[in-house]
Amino acid sequence: MHPFIPVELTDSPGHYRFTVPKNLCVGPPDRLFMFGGVGLASALSAVEHFTGRPTVWAAAQYLSYARPGTELDLEVIVPVTGKYNSQARVITRAGDQEIITVNAALGSRPDSPHHQWAVMPAVPPPEDCPEMTIRWQRDPDDMNSQWDRRVASGSFGRDRGKAPPASDGVGQLWVRPTNPDLPIDRLVLAVMADFLPSGVGNALGANAGGNSLDNTIRYMNFVPTEWVLADIRIHAVHAGFAHGRVHLFAQDGTLLATASQSLIVRIHS
Repeated sequence: MHPFIPVELTDSPGHYRFTVPKNLCVGPPDRLFMFGGVGLASALSAVEHFTGRPTVWAAAQYLSYARPGTELDLEVIVPVTGKYNSQARVITRAGDQEIITVNAALGSRPDSPHHQWAVMPAVPPPEDCPEMTIRWQRDPDDMNSQWDRRVASGSFGRDRGKAPPASDGVGQLWVRPTNPDLPIDRLVLAVMADFLPSGVGNALGANAGGNSLDNTIRYMNFVPTEWVLADIRIHAVHAGFAHGRVHLFAQDGTLLATASQSLIVRIHS
């Protein structure tokens, strides 16, 4: 179905299978787990195939972890189907354990107007930005190996904690897949949106990140682009949690998608 998110059909109607690959996991080498954005993207792969419609918005609630090699069952439920849109739900389980629940709306309305008011910030082009380096030792074949990330503004990766807190909570990353043949589509953007927690360290001026509680993505227009600018804004941190959003822009300034998250803040020594 998709070259990056290998979701498979099963013989059971409305059910799909996804065996978690190591290269879509993050975490310490001895405790790898599926990247949250991959869980969302796998659910979108299943529900888009089942309905035959593109996602308009989707919201994932992360309930538990899935380790490499875990076989997940994705159950697609479509309570409402209209002329132009569907309302659906995907429940992802490992055995009897619920891992992720995704609610989504899908569809497309013909002959509708198009306008964009969100403006891409002025940042250097990707080739003029330094590579984002990983702060701690990772498995060389994990999720991080799948992406080329360049720091357009702010402090990320090994530079977290070396700069004062961001006065506006904003940082920007250029992101592209290391596989040049992988298209920038809804599933890839769902994964990119989950880089939002990397902005917590930049916002706090600390070696900090977080674990996503949710991920809500809303799709806009699509144009061909090699790089995507992730314009990350952390709104606030309080009582151990953070809230933020990320706009995802094509290189020509087209808003591809916007996403928001709440997360558990982790401050590392």
